Amino acid sequence: MGDMASLTVGFDLDMTLIDSRPGIHACYTALAARTGTYIDADLAITRLGPPLVEELAYWFPAEDIPAMTTLYREIYLETGITAAPAMPGAWEAIAAVRAAGGRSIVVTAKYEPNAKLHIEHLGMEPDAVIGDLWAEAKAGALREHGASVYVGDHVGDVRGARTADAYSVAVATGPCDERELREAGADVVLTDLTAFPEWLAAHTRREAQA
Repeated sequence: MGDMASLTVGFDLDMTLIDSRPGIHACYTALAARTGTYIDADLAITRLGPPLVEELAYWFPAEDIPAMTTLYREIYLETGITAAPAMPGAWEAIAAVRAAGGRSIVVTAKYEPNAKLHIEHLGMEPDAVIGDLWAEAKAGALREHGASVYVGDHVGDVRGARTADAYSVAVATGPCDERELREAGADVVLTDLTAFPEWLAAHTRREAQA
């Protein structure tokens, strides 16, 4: 755990800070129409978290995935950014870190330019946005920025936090339920981010007394 005087909290993006399902659903629907390939968009948005290429592998042969990744990202710029609202409590969670004298960073598997567009569109103001990192690979960015807490909705986020020796705060707002998150090693599971400011206040008090 880091010194509370230099508190840094990392947040995942999809299904933690933003509800990206509407935009992603629209992207997969458009991708299917443009390529003539069947894609079950309803199914795809139930397993958000891992990198885009892992989902595309369900629908396209390996040799087509680079081109489909490029096409998907072009479509995403048209429909994906503006369709994604903030998750309940997202702005308040970032504000709570700032009020505690800390820094907030976003560490996500999403393509970094698109992640930054989401943050800009919604007017969120984290101190840094780092993309293209999934699961254990997130630990490098968390360590580099000195994050002592990482908040995410997926068991991959829990693994990233544990690998970075950061406190794992899970929110049950994504594809993984409370049981899965606890079994993966989350230190605490919150229903959603609306509970985060109160949790952070209690956490900082405990750390200050330790």
